[in-house]
Amino acid sequence: METNLSKGSIRRRSVLVAVITAVACSMGLTGLASGRDSNQARSQRPDPSSVNWLQFDFNAQHSGNNTDEKKIGRENVDRLHELYHVSLPDVADGAPVYLSNVQTLYGVMNVLYLTTKDGHIVALDAATGKIIWEHQYGPGTFKINNRYQPIYTTSSPAIDPDLKYVYSYGLDGYVHKYKVGDGEEIRSGGWPELCTLKPFNEKGSSALAVATAKDRTSYLYVTNGGYLGDRGDYQGHVTTINLSTGKQYVFNANCSNDAVHFVERPGKPDCSAVQSAIWARPGVIYDPATDRVYMATGNGTFDPKRHDWGDTIFSLKPNGTGVDGNPIDSYTPANHHFLNRADLDLGSTAPAILPTPTDCSIRNLAVQGGKDMKLRLVNLADLSGHHNSPGHVGGEIGKLIDVPQGGMVFTQPAVWVNPEDHSTWVFVATFGGLSALKLQVGQHGVPTLRLVWKNGDEGSSPIIANNVLYCAGSHDVRAFAPTTGKVLWQSRSIGRIHWESPIVVNGELYITDESGYLTAYGL
Repeated sequence: METNLSKGSIRRRSVLVAVITAVACSMGLTGLASGRDSNQARSQRPDPSSVNWLQFDFNAQHSGNNTDEKKIGRENVDRLHELYHVSLPDVADGAPVYLSNVQTLYGVMNVLYLTTKDGHIVALDAATGKIIWEHQYGPGTFKINNRYQPIYTTSSPAIDPDLKYVYSYGLDGYVHKYKVGDGEEIRSGGWPELCTLKPFNEKGSSALAVATAKDRTSYLYVTNGGYLGDRGDYQGHVTTINLSTGKQYVFNANCSNDAVHFVERPGKPDCSAVQSAIWARPGVIYDPATDRVYMATGNGTFDPKRHDWGDTIFSLKPNGTGVDGNPIDSYTPANHHFLNRADLDLGSTAPAILPTPTDCSIRNLAVQGGKDMKLRLVNLADLSGHHNSPGHVGGEIGKLIDVPQGGMVFTQPAVWVNPEDHSTWVFVATFGGLSALKLQVGQHGVPTLRLVWKNGDEGSSPIIANNVLYCAGSHDVRAFAPTTGKVLWQSRSIGRIHWESPIVVNGELYITDESGYLTAYGL
């Protein structure tokens, strides 16, 4: 079950798109957003060296590590200051994505894209926060479980590898495709693409994810779970869309032998088992070393004979298919019955791939958090230790590790290689604080994670950029020295935080909050 730990206020504001004259076009957009400063347009000339942030946590591995950032580093991060603080049409309970040098109706701009809880996709000038274009596929008459408040999403958008399109989850049960510059929606070749026939029971919680497989085919991944309370007829599933052909494949975490979108009972097709939501922040992880995608499920029945995969990490081919109606491989904790009964979702986060050390002594490792406040090391090349045979229990590497700072893990860890000694690190944030753990080889050659430092400051999904660690909590965003935890910079000008997390790209930091604002910082 997904847990709502913040009830931040939702600020709605109508955004009027001004008629832009030829003179205004040459100067940028005017009058579309308010800020704490004058919010005047800053120069944005095309920069071929600019970096893009195309999906949640930067890349298809969702490492949270922008190794291409060059403008902000340890020597100048303390000079960050607020550039603007602008209101959005609704709360964007996720993270922005960023595309540089976009040809818009108003000239070449760096552009931020956000998905809001009420179904907006919003494109904003990254220099000013002013809205360039927007669309909404709102809740309409849909209510949660057909009886509660209007449905919503906590998803984040993703940008196509060819940089021409941005994808966003709509509350109509479809994922939509838009041109990055003017927002024109593509309505051919299978688009918009169906991702649930039960939008009143099945929520798009996770960010959209894009990966390009070894055969150079690119795919979009859309995951679904349930709403708060685990009520209603829902099944966790992932919809994989071939971005070249528009063909899609559905893999259900319950009744996985049925590769279809289920309908609400008593309609057919449906599955008697429910839950097993896929709701971790990144949704789907792609590992280029194994050429597979991985995801983790929440509480639900684990019964391989009935093709039910609750509280499980499982792998699929990049096109979203398994073998004979099952995953390629799976990992399920031996205490899965307890996790299910206690609502301690293994899949409250997704596997975080640990970079291979330079001596290649440890390969294919990932760390998996959970609501049980444990960290597990798993082998992505053989999840349960049974030679890629799904359906077994146990198989994690070494002992389970207590989350050092305490707290359930709802965030995606960030991973990093220290350039000074090439050691591998992982940073885990919870509502109990932030911890830094270092990968090492323990007794008998078994890898483990050793705590280096921790603090007690709540945090959302941390990120790394140019060897600086960033993490946001309610009313607070900080930069840290990753090896010591020393605070290098701090701002207290944001609102409350739920799933929101920052991005750092091209010398600027962007973050949304539960008050419905986007805040930008720069040098």
